[in-house]
Amino acid sequence: MPDVGPTTVLPRRPLTVGELLDSAVLLLRAQGRLLLPPAVLLATGEQLLLLPLRRLADAVPPIWWDDNGSVPAWWLLLAVGAATEAVIVLLLGNPAARAAGTALLGRRAGVRELLRPAGARWGATLLLAPVVGLLMLLAALLGPVWLVGYGLLGSVAAALVLDRVSGPAAVGRAARLALRGRAGAVRVLGYLGWWVLRVGLALGVFFGVESLGLVDLADPTVRVGAAMLVWGAVNSVAYPALACLDAVIHLDTRMRTEGLDIRLARTPAGLAAHALSVAGR
Repeated sequence: MPDVGPTTVLPRRPLTVGELLDSAVLLLRAQGRLLLPPAVLLATGEQLLLLPLRRLADAVPPIWWDDNGSVPAWWLLLAVGAATEAVIVLLLGNPAARAAGTALLGRRAGVRELLRPAGARWGATLLLAPVVGLLMLLAALLGPVWLVGYGLLGSVAAALVLDRVSGPAAVGRAARLALRGRAGAVRVLGYLGWWVLRVGLALGVFFGVESLGLVDLADPTVRVGAAMLVWGAVNSVAYPALACLDAVIHLDTRMRTEGLDIRLARTPAGLAAHALSVAGR
């Protein structure tokens, strides 16, 4: 059994909400070399995807809001942004969940191991990405329903790669786990916490640079580019952090509701990885 202590990425016991947040950060620190590069690419792609919608809505950087803009176009911008965030977190959740699984078994997975395609189930993950994106888009168009959808779909990637359920069944299993106790609420809480942090960092950096005169942001093109750069950089850290949080919440929920920690404690070390997946089906 791995040691339980402040430096343990994922202790083999149910965790408090604060410990879940700490474990997610520790997991990101341990796997930053793996998770941050794709997060940068995905966050950059998101900024480019949203640019035409921002122009359509007359959204002004860095807040991307304009009182004189079109409300329906701005609402669509918000909905598409929410859907792309969910898809990115799902994609990053694949390696994050596998890293969390090995951490629960008492070892740290190397980058080479996590990049190995065997058993990674990337095909199923990529097929589910547009499904999750569409569900989140529809939920976001309904306003507060987005919070419910986000809370329900946090375990999709972990259900695929750790529980080894089929692609369609992963959505249902994620929803069932989210409804058990606090899992969905903790996921929403984590998202809101990171949202506040993202907004504060992005606006602080942008307006700080502007006030110091380090970059001439009077030109609209430069201003848009600078805002996209700042938001992309902040999201490049926030998205993998949210993916790590999803992974630890998933395993914590299984320990709380399925006795995963007890099952692993009774399983020989050589069969622990197999028990981790079998217990979830």
